[in-house]
Amino acid sequence: MLVAAAVCPCPPLLVPEVAAGAAPELDALRAACLDAVGVLAAARPDRLVVLGPADEAAQGPYLQGALGSFRGFGVDLEVRLGAAKTVPERELPPSLSVGAWLLLRTEWSGAPVEALGVAESLPRDRALPAGREIAASAPRVALLVMGDGSACRTVKAPGYFDERAEAFDAAAARALGTADTEALAALDMEPAAALQASGRACWQVLAGAAGDAGLSGRLLRAEAPYGVGYFVASWS
Repeated sequence: MLVAAAVCPCPPLLVPEVAAGAAPELDALRAACLDAVGVLAAARPDRLVVLGPADEAAQGPYLQGALGSFRGFGVDLEVRLGAAKTVPERELPPSLSVGAWLLLRTEWSGAPVEALGVAESLPRDRALPAGREIAASAPRVALLVMGDGSACRTVKAPGYFDERAEAFDAAAARALGTADTEALAALDMEPAAALQASGRACWQVLAGAAGDAGLSGRLLRAEAPYGVGYFVASWS
């Protein structure tokens, strides 16, 4: 059963070493993410699963101890998913590496940790059952859900400007902030893909996991500093 969830964005810029001189711009977002992860520990889960968008090669499960790095972003920094004596061969994709970094910053030790790379193209009718399966995997399950909103809020955004982006992000933020699983499930895959909203599939896995758990939500942060929608929410 799902007992808590934290929703966080996954730009590598959240990691101060990657952001370098721009790090202070995301201080408030970073602090909100750490607060959301703190709620997970308070829920005393038996199992924590980190979800994050991944390309085809990086999809699928990752065991505790998996390593990720930010070398692809010019920083010689390595992170580990939880504590383990052995290191699985697969390297975490960027979204899960950011999740692992957040857990390290909060000194996570509350429960065993695993991760799942989720295809951004995963349709709703597969995302929802996947979430239900995760929620049923232990008596007390927590989720750390990584993913961004639209990347089309301004002309300088990665996806350029799209007038639909602001409304999409507002609907996503409202659903995440109120733990509205029906609204999350209703997010349309096609506009999400057009707006480069990497979090849509992960949010719908969360919606499936939450089911009838009766969790309440709180939106801790919503902003778009680089024309990309970043949301932080806590469900408990």
